[in-house]
Amino acid sequence: MKKKIHPAYQEILFVDSSNGSKFVCGSTLQPKEKEMFEGKEYPLYRVAVSSASHPFFTKTKQFMDTEGRVDKFTKRYAKKREESIKEAEAVVPEKKKKEKKTASASKARKKKAE
Repeated sequence: MKKKIHPAYQEILFVDSSNGSKFVCGSTLQPKEKEMFEGKEYPLYRVAVSSASHPFFTKTKQFMDTEGRVDKFTKRYAKKREESIKEAEAVVPEKKKKEKKTASASKARKKKAE
């Protein structure tokens, strides 16, 4: 292995910003912040989601997003869904009108033929 080309491997304190849980893990990250944990000072790296807050690991159904991304997504696609439903409902009455017109036209043809 070549010398002086690989980043330094060290223990880093990871802090989950959504629930405040902390854990130490080895990494090559080089964060500038430091914090004391269990009597030892570690470089500090903040993560948005960890196994302590992710719904898959916590077995919760709803994901609590600190940045509001999930809410934005659901609102955006709820609007699009409502619009598509309205469009579909608008098409249905037009089809019924056409069916009535064709039915009345066919009745009129039958009467003329008689």
